[in-house]
Amino acid sequence: MRRPSVKVTLTMAACAAVIAACTTAPPKPTAKLNDGELAIPADYKSWPRFLTAVQRPDAKQVRDIYLIPGADRTKAGDPFPDGTVIVMENYAAKANADGSLVTGPDGKLVKGDLLRIFVMGKGEGWGDKTMPELRNGTWIYSAYDGAGKPVADPTATCRACHLPLAKQDFIHRYDEYFATRAKSGY
Repeated sequence: MRRPSVKVTLTMAACAAVIAACTTAPPKPTAKLNDGELAIPADYKSWPRFLTAVQRPDAKQVRDIYLIPGADRTKAGDPFPDGTVIVMENYAAKANADGSLVTGPDGKLVKGDLLRIFVMGKGEGWGDKTMPELRNGTWIYSAYDGAGKPVADPTATCRACHLPLAKQDFIHRYDEYFATRAKSGY
């Protein structure tokens, strides 16, 4: 029996690593964290997109949302696993001199400056210092300015906004995410 060449062996190993990376859950956190303690992951821009160019003319914003690798394997209807981190970039929508919002050829708002970066993470025992009536399962929240410096945005506002979404694991646009993923054949 012929032995595979080194090139074939390396190719097979690389394929196995890619497959394993695509099927693994995010790493489970070891430390308990609370609101304001979750850092911006340095590599989040390389993560799968949860949704992109989310149009918010009411807030005069465009949002890009990233999901930690592994959590993107969650099935519709299931909660995201512990270790899930979601990063949302909030951009100002560009405005004309008269205050109207600028739209591109596709009719969508055009991104301006990065205003805020919000990080939402889930882990066993996380948020245990949160008042019970504002708990969003084991999700916690942190806020940063456009330069990545922590800001004192009240996380109670985040919690109150996400609270009615218990059936969607406290995630805004949960259904939209899974519908978009299904359309892409993913």
